[in-house]
Amino acid sequence: MITALDLDAVHAFVLIADLNSFTRAAEASGTTQSAISLKLKRLEQRLGRRLVERNPRLVRLSADGTRFLERARDLITAHERALGDLGQAAARLAIGISDHAAGPELAELLGRVGAHDPALCYDVRVGFSRDLLDMFDRGETDAVIVRREADRRGGEVLLQDRLGWFAAPTFRHRKGEPLRLANLAASCGVRGIATRALDAAGVPWTETFVGGGIAAVAAAVTAGLAAAPLAARIAPVGAVEIGAAAGLPKLPRSTVVLHSRVSEPRLSSALRTLAAAFRAAQR
Repeated sequence: MITALDLDAVHAFVLIADLNSFTRAAEASGTTQSAISLKLKRLEQRLGRRLVERNPRLVRLSADGTRFLERARDLITAHERALGDLGQAAARLAIGISDHAAGPELAELLGRVGAHDPALCYDVRVGFSRDLLDMFDRGETDAVIVRREADRRGGEVLLQDRLGWFAAPTFRHRKGEPLRLANLAASCGVRGIATRALDAAGVPWTETFVGGGIAAVAAAVTAGLAAAPLAARIAPVGAVEIGAAAGLPKLPRSTVVLHSRVSEPRLSSALRTLAAAFRAAQR
C-alpha cells in the first residue's frame, strides 16, 4: 500500500519531465541537482516504480513515469485549487518577452511554466526588446526576457542565440543582386544588426517583407519570398542557413537575458521555471 505522496517530490518529478533535465529542474526550483535527484529517488521508492531513465546524455520518462505524469499534474492542480478555495490571494505575473527570444516556441515555454503553477495568472506582452525594456523601467511589468541591447548591462543570461541567414530551400540569391529580406519593423534590434552587417560587407539588399511578428516573418521565409536574419533556435521548420553559400556576412551571437524585480516567493518560483525552460530550449 502506497502512503501519502510528498508534494515537493511530485513537483520535482514534473519539472524533470517538462525540462528534460535535472539541472534545469534544480534551477527552476531554486535548489541543487542533488536535492532534485534525492526527491525523485524518494518518490520512486514510495511508488515502487522507476519513473525516469537516466544516462549521461539523455533524461527521459520510463513507461511508468509517462503513465504517472498526468496524475502528478492533476495532483498539483488539485493542491493549487484547494489553496484557492481556502482564500489564497490571487497572484499575477506580468512579463514581457521579446518576439526574437521566444519565437514559435512561446506556447511550449508557457505550457511548461503553466504546469508549474496552474492557478497563477500570466500577463504576457510580446514585442521588441527596446519597447519591453522601456515598459519594465516604467514599472509596467514584473520582468522581461529580451535580447541584450548594446546600451544596457545587467540581467541574468539565459542563453546565447546563434544568428544566421535563413531561407526556404527553394530560395535563390544571385551574387550582385539585392538580397531580398524579410524583417520585423525598423525598431527591431536584429534588423539593425543584420542591415548594418550587409552594408559593411557591401552586400546590396532590399526589404521585400515587413512582418508584425516572428510568425509573419517565418511565414514569408517558408513561402520563399525572402531570407531573414533569425536565431537558429526559432527559424521555421525546413528553413536552411544560406549565409556561407550566398556570401553573406557572419552575424554575431545574440544574448537573451532576464531582468526582474520579482521578490514574492510564488512569482519568483514561476519565473525560475520559465528561465529554466528558456535554457532548456537552447540548442
